[in-house]
Amino acid sequence: MAAAAATHPYNVLLVEDDAADALLIQDALTERGTRNITQVSDGIDALEFLRDQANERPDLIVLDLNMPRMNGREFLAVVKEDPELRTIPVVVLTTSAAPDDVTGAYHHHANAYVTKPVNLDEFEAAVRSIDAFYLDIAVKPPKA
Repeated sequence: MAAAAATHPYNVLLVEDDAADALLIQDALTERGTRNITQVSDGIDALEFLRDQANERPDLIVLDLNMPRMNGREFLAVVKEDPELRTIPVVVLTTSAAPDDVTGAYHHHANAYVTKPVNLDEFEAAVRSIDAFYLDIAVKPPKA
């Protein structure tokens, strides 16, 4: 599978305000093959990116919940209500394991909710698993 992934680039929108976490996520995603990763630090920047016709639609959005300006909860609600954006898979990757956060994310139609592991190896493995499932295994709707 890794060989196929290397020849097929995917677009990932990473919505993460923590620079260290963003770097770890980007490293784990690019380790398995070609990934075009755009990183923004909050929901407002993410929406601007998604609504800019000059940008290619991402195949996956990896979303942190706790960010300034527009947090992940607010962003998720907007994206999943937008007919143009709602089919983009959104994986919440956050430090919070609070039941209200998990329930709220799924209530707003998150495709998956992953709690960031504290251990570095487990963190990277979690990101690689997200990558493998959503970008290599899951069938995506055709791009409009």
